[in-house]
Amino acid sequence: MSKLTDLPKRILIGRALRSDKLGETLLPKRIALPVFASDPLSSVAYAPGEVLLVLSVAGVSAYHFSPWIAAAVVVLMFTVVASYRQNVRAYPSGGGDYEVATTNLGPKAGLTVASALLVDYVLTVAVSISSGVENLGSAIPFVVEHKTFCAIGAIVLLTLMNLRGVKESGKLFAIPTYLFVAGVFLMILWGAFRGLILGDTMHAPTSDFEIKPEHEGLAGFALVFLLLRAFSSGCAALTGVEAISNGVPAFRKPKSRNAATTLALMGLLAVTMFCGIIGLALATDVKMAENPAVDLIRDGVPVGADFTQDPVIAQVAEAVFGHGSFLFMVLAAATALVLFLAANTAYNGFPLLGSILAQDRYLPRQLHTRGDRLAFSNGIVLLAGAAILLVWIYGADSTHLIQLYIVGVFVSFTLSQTGMVRHWNRLLVDVRDPARRRHMIRSRAINAFGAFFCGVVLVIVLATKFTHGAWVALLGMVIFYGTMTAIRKHYDRVAAEIAADETPADESVRPSRVHAIVLVSKLHRPTLRALAYAQLVRADQLEALSISVDPDETKALREDWERRAINVPLKILDSPYREVTRPVIEYVKGLRRQSPRDVISVYIPEYVVGHWYEHLLHNQSALRLKGRLLFTPGVMVTSVPYQLQSSEAAKKRARKRADWNAPGSVRRGPVERGHKEPNRKG
Repeated sequence: MSKLTDLPKRILIGRALRSDKLGETLLPKRIALPVFASDPLSSVAYAPGEVLLVLSVAGVSAYHFSPWIAAAVVVLMFTVVASYRQNVRAYPSGGGDYEVATTNLGPKAGLTVASALLVDYVLTVAVSISSGVENLGSAIPFVVEHKTFCAIGAIVLLTLMNLRGVKESGKLFAIPTYLFVAGVFLMILWGAFRGLILGDTMHAPTSDFEIKPEHEGLAGFALVFLLLRAFSSGCAALTGVEAISNGVPAFRKPKSRNAATTLALMGLLAVTMFCGIIGLALATDVKMAENPAVDLIRDGVPVGADFTQDPVIAQVAEAVFGHGSFLFMVLAAATALVLFLAANTAYNGFPLLGSILAQDRYLPRQLHTRGDRLAFSNGIVLLAGAAILLVWIYGADSTHLIQLYIVGVFVSFTLSQTGMVRHWNRLLVDVRDPARRRHMIRSRAINAFGAFFCGVVLVIVLATKFTHGAWVALLGMVIFYGTMTAIRKHYDRVAAEIAADETPADESVRPSRVHAIVLVSKLHRPTLRALAYAQLVRADQLEALSISVDPDETKALREDWERRAINVPLKILDSPYREVTRPVIEYVKGLRRQSPRDVISVYIPEYVVGHWYEHLLHNQSALRLKGRLLFTPGVMVTSVPYQLQSSEAAKKRARKRADWNAPGSVRRGPVERGHKEPNRKG
C-alpha cells in the first residue's frame, strides 16, 4: 500500500527533502514579492470594480466621487505599509499580528487576531479564485458557464503546487505575477499616451450603456453612507499586506530588511496600478451595476439575464488595446492567472500561522509539522478544504464573497497597530539615548495613526457590510475563537494530567505483580510465538485465555493444547452471544477489581498481510480489542505480529536471504549446487 501511494505522491509533489535543506527554501526578494504580495497586487483587478459597483446604486453621476475614494484608499495603503514596516523589524519571528497582539495586548487579543486572519485567509482563496474564473470567463465563455467546477479545480491545482514547497511554487508564480504587473503598467501608459498625447477617444464596451439608479438623487447621510460603503469595498486592495509580516522567516537574510523592502515595493506597485485603473475606467466611461440584468440599460432596454458583466480591468483593456487584440488576450490571461495565484498569499500565511498556533496549543499539533517538501502540508490541505466549501456554497460568485471579505483583515490591522503602540511605550521607559528615542517616537506615531485609521475603517466596514454578508465572517471568527480556546483547554488539561510529580505518586510506584494474559483463538504459529514471547518476559502469573464461541472448535483447541503439553494454563470463557471483545474486557476488569495494584499485560497475536485487499478477508477482532483495552486503566496491550509471506517485511527478509552470498563468493563466484569438479588427469 505504501508503494502504491508513494509513487503518485512523488510525481505530484516531488521527492522528499531533508530537514537540513530548510535553508535552501528561503526566498530572495524577487521571489518573495510574487509569493507574499500577489494578493494585494492582484486585488487591483477587482477592487476598482467594487468601488464602481457600489457607486452605481446612485447612478452614473456618483462616479465622479471615485477619484476621492481612490485617494482615501491610497492614504490607507501607505499608512498600513508604513506601519507593517515597523512590525517586521520589531517582530521578525513570523508571528506577525498574532505575536504582536499576544505580546502587547494579551492572549485573548492575540486569539482574536488569529481567528480574524484564519477566516480572511480562507476568504482570500475563495475570492481570488472566483474572481480569476470570472476574468478568464471574459475571454473563454465555457469557464464562466461552469465557474464553480473550474474554481474548485483551480484550488486543487494550487494546493498541489504549494505542497511542492514555498520556493518551488514561488518560482512558478513569479512569471505570471510580473507579467500581470507589466501588462497593467503598459495598459496605463498606453492609455495615457493615447488619451493625453494622441487625443484618441477610447470607449469601453459598456460606454454607451445607461445605469438605472436604485436610489436617485442621494444626499446628506444617505450619500455619506454610500461613499463609506464604496470606500470599504475599495479597501479590498489592502488584503494580504499582513502576510509579509507573517512570512518574515521565509526571507533570506537579512530577513527584516528584505521583508520591509518587499512591503514598500508592494505598496508602491499596488497604489499605482489601483489609481491608474480607476482613472482609465472613468476616461473610457466604464459602467458597472450590482444587478446588471436589470440596472444596465442598452438602447432603452435592460440587457437581461444573458448579459455577462466583464470586470473593470477587462473593459479598460478592451478599450485601450482593442477587443481580441494580442495584448488584450495576454492581459486577460495574466489577470486570470495572477488572481488564481493571489490565493498563494493565503497558502503561505495560513499554514505558517497555523503552525505557530499549533505550537502554542491552540490548534492540533499536526499543523506544526512540515511535510515531505518542508512545507506545512496539513495546513495547506486544511485551507484548501475550507476554501472549496466556501466556493461551493457561494457558487464562486466574487460579488457575494467579497462582502464577507476584509472584516478580518481590519480586525487584525487595528489590534496589531494598537499592540505596536504599547510595544513602543514599553521600550521608551528604559531608553535614554536621544537618537533612539526620536526613532521610537516616530515609529510610535506611525503605528498610532495606523491604529486610528484602521479602527475607523473597521467601524465603516462593519456598519456598511454587516447586512450584506460581513456577519458570516464574524460568525467564522467566533467559531475559530471558540474552537481554538477549547483545543487549548484540552491540551492544558492533558499536560496537567500527565505531568510527572516531584514526589512519587501511586502511578510511579512499582506494581506488586504483573498478570500476563495471552489471547488464543486457535493453536497456530502466531499463538505459539505470542506464548513464547510472554514466557520470555517472565510475568508473575501467565495464562492463556480463549473465548468459546463454537463448542467443537473449543474442544479441538483444548485437546491440541493438552497433546502439545503446553506449560501455560488455558482458561476458556463461554460466550453464549458469540461475542469476543466484551468477555475479555469483563474478565480483565474483574482481575483489576480483585488486585487493584496488579498490572494486567495482554498479549494479542496477530498476523500481518502485505496487501490492502487482504485485510478485507480477515477478522479485525484484534484491532477492536486493542481499541477497547486502551480505555481500561492498569492494562498494558502488546501486539505480537507474525508476518506472512505476502507482507512487505517478510518479502524484504526473503529477498535478502535469497541475495545473500557467503564471504568471498563475489571474488570466487557463487557455488552451484550439484556441480562436480571435472576429472583431472594426474
